[in-house]
Amino acid sequence: MRDEGKQDKGFTVSDRRRFSVSESGDAREESKVQEEGMPREKEKEPGQKKGIPREKSEAADQKDAGQQKAQPPLPEIDFSTFIVSLSSSVLIHLGVVPDPMTGEKRRDLATAKQTIDMLGMLQEKTRGNLTSEENQLLEGLLYDLRMRYVSESK
Repeated sequence: MRDEGKQDKGFTVSDRRRFSVSESGDAREESKVQEEGMPREKEKEPGQKKGIPREKSEAADQKDAGQQKAQPPLPEIDFSTFIVSLSSSVLIHLGVVPDPMTGEKRRDLATAKQTIDMLGMLQEKTRGNLTSEENQLLEGLLYDLRMRYVSESK
């Protein structure tokens, strides 16, 4: 229940857009923006990331650039590279190949089996739509991975 003596203030709508609503989409005048109560953002230097001090922003950019230069270009994505990628992850989960991120060998048989099952599902769903090379690759990888899984699970 409301007190009759108090007046309901409601709410206030402030337009904080930097551009006008008109079709031209021109930038709004600074004076109008300030009059409407929009806080003025601190000017940032070119290349500075939002909300990050300039020194930290530059260090992050240099780190990103170094990582990009160190990595070889990724191969073109097609069905064969996708299948090989999935089979590589199975080998990692079986503990045959070390994890590229940690360099450690670890076994996760449940995840390996799930990925093998995904490859099997892809084989079913793409039957009749693959080239002979893609089909041979998929059949060969699936056979090899299933045999490795059986030997590792014993």
